[in-house]
Amino acid sequence: MERHMRHALALAARGRGFVEPNPMVGAVVLDAAGTVIGEGWHQRFGGPHAEVFALAQAADRARGGTLLVTLEPCCHHGKTPPCTDAVLAAGIARVVAAMADPFPKVAGGGLALLRAAGVQVECGLCEAEALELNAPYLKLLRTGKPWVHAKWAMTLDGKLATRTGDSKWISSDESRARVHELRGRVDAVLVGRGTVAADDPLLTARPAGARVPARVVVSASGALPERCQLRATARAVPVIVYTDNPDRLVGWAADGAELVTLSEGVSIEGVLNDLGARRFTNVLVEGGAGLLGSVLDARAADEFHVFVAPKVAGGAGAPSPVAGRGADLMRDALALSRATAEPCGPDVYVRGFA
Repeated sequence: MERHMRHALALAARGRGFVEPNPMVGAVVLDAAGTVIGEGWHQRFGGPHAEVFALAQAADRARGGTLLVTLEPCCHHGKTPPCTDAVLAAGIARVVAAMADPFPKVAGGGLALLRAAGVQVECGLCEAEALELNAPYLKLLRTGKPWVHAKWAMTLDGKLATRTGDSKWISSDESRARVHELRGRVDAVLVGRGTVAADDPLLTARPAGARVPARVVVSASGALPERCQLRATARAVPVIVYTDNPDRLVGWAADGAELVTLSEGVSIEGVLNDLGARRFTNVLVEGGAGLLGSVLDARAADEFHVFVAPKVAGGAGAPSPVAGRGADLMRDALALSRATAEPCGPDVYVRGFA
């Protein structure tokens, strides 16, 4: 049974980037003899859920069988009918869920409804893996804030650029391709004023991915360039600017950028609260050092993507990737969990979690 649930989790992961702010869900149907007769996953936001695909594939053979699903079946009318209706109509005798769904309109109600209808219900198989898979969805539900990915590239001696400010390119083609893949599955890419001024980034996913991320600039002062790629393309791909000085950015607004002022002024907390209110599930902070420092000082990052190039830039004045206040003592430094390192072209890609 565990093998089938792990397969359902692998199916669920195929929805990454396509289904948010919904959770990723996979399902497998077994007949009475334990043979797989149907499978499916939630493929796009607003589309049929995993159970519907799996049960449709199983058809009449599902009667008396077992449904394994990575998340509790929904029991409410949303963009689609309740999955519990489909489960009961199919004549499923047993449902095994990896985890309950904390969404308020479900929250155990789906499993309770199935039990009341005489279906044998189990919950908790591969729960840890299911929780990890949908950590961004769960964080958004729990806190109202998106999952924050922090990303940077640096030299072997920890430099973001040379002493003259040159940074093209620290990382390899392979590493940059990995970053574009990441951009293509998040809801927003965040940078600070300095990055816009120094690098004139476009911040789109190339080639396009599952999502088109909003380009977000955090600039309390509003001191942004009059001409840059973000402003020039704001009508084609969304640009959001968080600022305390919107009067300085009238031209940006005229060119299609959305200017946002927060009641308590620009802060990481305020920006993440606003992005969460938009139901953004994943956001990628790409820099520069000031913004990344603010995010780390606020302990707001959840996941890290760091590309280390086998280059040594040197220079006492060369910037490092993360500024901010930082830790006073090494024992207070943020220690990542579940850290992994793998080759990415000539670079090393380090991934870990706060």
